[in-house]
Parts: sequence; C-alpha cells; structure tokens
Amino acid sequence: MKNILIVLGIILGIAVFAAESGLFKKNTPNETNVKKEKQEIMDSKNVREIYFAGGCFWGTEHFFQQIRGVVGTEVGYANGKTQNPTYEEVVSHTTGFAETVKVKYDPEQVDLKLLIDLYFKTIDPTSLNQQGNDRGDQYRTGIYYTDKADEAVVKNEVQKLAKGYSKPVVVETIPLKNFYKAEDYHQDYLDKNPGGYCHIEPGLFEMAKKANPLPKASTYQKQDKKVLKQKLTAEQYNVTQENGTERPFQNEYWNETREGIYVDITTGEPLFVSTDKFESGCGWPSFSKPITKGLIDEKLDRTHGMTRVEVRSKTGDAHLGHVFNDGPEDKGGLRYCINSASLKFIPKAEMEIKGYGKYLPLLDKK
Repeated sequence: MKNILIVLGIILGIAVFAAESGLFKKNTPNETNVKKEKQEIMDSKNVREIYFAGGCFWGTEHFFQQIRGVVGTEVGYANGKTQNPTYEEVVSHTTGFAETVKVKYDPEQVDLKLLIDLYFKTIDPTSLNQQGNDRGDQYRTGIYYTDKADEAVVKNEVQKLAKGYSKPVVVETIPLKNFYKAEDYHQDYLDKNPGGYCHIEPGLFEMAKKANPLPKASTYQKQDKKVLKQKLTAEQYNVTQENGTERPFQNEYWNETREGIYVDITTGEPLFVSTDKFESGCGWPSFSKPITKGLIDEKLDRTHGMTRVEVRSKTGDAHLGHVFNDGPEDKGGLRYCINSASLKFIPKAEMEIKGYGKYLPLLDKK
C-alpha cells in the first residue's frame, strides 16, 4: 500500500518544497524556540541515539517525534548488505535492509526503557516481516544499538515483553551494522502529508505526547538561613552556608560503603547515589557524577590562592565541595569531592519509606 502512495508523494513534492521553504508558512515564535532548544540539546554531549525498526518508517518516525525528550529523528535503511541503497532496491528484497528510524534523545529527559516500552505499543512483536498492511523483510521489527552499554537494557526489555506472549517474539536486538539515510521525501512524511497512510493507530500518537509529561514542580525548596541556623549543626551550617570545609578522614561518610542515596542536607533533594561513589584516598566522599547535571551548579573558585571548580546544589544553593578531573577514567574521569556535612545519607532499606523509592532503580548493579 505504501508503494502506491509514493507516487502521490512525489507529485506533491513541489508543493511540499514550497511549503517547507516558507512560501506558505512561517514558523511561529514558539516553534522557533522549540527548534532552537532541541538543536542546543543535540549539540550537547548528553544526546544519545537508538534505532527502531517497526514496520513502515513513516509512522514510526512520527510516533517518536511526539515524545518529550526525543530531540531528533531520521528515517533510513539499517543492517543491510549493500551500500547507499535506494528505496526501490530495498523493496526488491535483495538488500536485507530494514526500514528504520534513528532516534536521538536526551537521557536526562526521557529514559531508554520508556522509549522501548512505547515502541512496543506500535508493533505486533510476534509478526515476522509484516506490520499492518505492509509485508516484506524491510518491515521486520528490531532495536539496534550503537552503544554497548545499551545492549543489556534492550535485551532485558524484549525478554520481559516475551513473557506476555505465547508465540515467539521476533524483535531483533543486535548492534547497528550500517544505516543509510532515506530519500528526502521520506523524511517527516506525515508532517508533510497529514492524514497519509500509517500502520499505527492514530490514537497512539496522542498517547505518545502524554507518555512523558514535564515533571511536577519540585517539592524541594531553598531554606531561609535563619531556619537552617536552627536546623543544622554548626559544622553543617559552616560548610553549606559559609563555604567551609570539614576535616578529611574525620567526617561522617568518607568511608560509608552501604548502598543508598545522598541528599542535600538543606533541602532533602537527592544529589548522588552509592553506585557512583568510589574510594579516592582524599578523605572525603568522592563521586564520579551527580544523579543528573541539572541538580548542581559549578562555579570558578579562586579562594585560598587556588583555582578550583566549586560544586553547589542548584535548588538549595548549598556549598557541597569541588570537582576535579583526576577521577577514574572508566567512570568519566571526574571526582566530585563532597563534604559529608552537606549531605544526608539514606540507606537503601529506608529509601522507600522516606519517600525516595523511585530512585531505587539507580542502585541496580551495572
């Protein structure tokens, strides 16, 4: 069915080009801001990519474009045995390519597991070489990864899915061997052709828009210094509010080895987890990274005749410590040297009852 519509798509090409060139439409300020924000995210080091084959790539691309945290998509042909294939060559069933969507996403906004779970809702995972009315090996299903670290996540999610089916699940879970961008008229097809053919139920697009809503306003608030003066010990106040430093090897958490989460002593907001803690020999708690970069501020510190990078909690504006570039290379090369007095440790066994249950997956062994 899709082949028939290709002809119509080409006929409409001139009109589409004119529309995209701005002859008929100008971006609204909001659209421009969204595009600028997505480009800034794509230019950052945080963007990751994963590849989904889910039948006709027109609908699969449009589906992923609805999800908050997805910052870029591109349709193309993956894991075939030739170079630079054309659409006509792919549909000839001689090249071994699958219609695939490259999905670029910000892991701080959307989790890979959520992307995979949503993808499952768009396919019949037990159908081999067929989705909707489209038949052929180019319509097989698969999740292809470029980062070895994603392999376990992908395979585990498919294995969990398979438990709910009596028939075998035939979704491929293999590394990406190659990927070639499809012709321009395939890109953003359903944006160019609203109401065009799609094997995905239209209601799923609306579901995708709502699947990853913006987080609710933070429950963690900066405290008044008068309140903190009464709430904190003298050392905790000196460290967090007066940029003090506690003694090495004589603080509460420098040798803490239990599993758990470390929160801002002034607000209760989670900052670090035990799986990112390591023994650095410095005498203070050391972490390879915070839970997310958005939780902290880093500022140049030239006090005491040194040039360092200070670390502060973003919400509480509490002095935490400093970050150095002498951390373990296999963990990113950074060492967040943090004062125990700026933290409160919540053991794993108490996280659920104290309201930190949603962070328990962060303690899973990698």
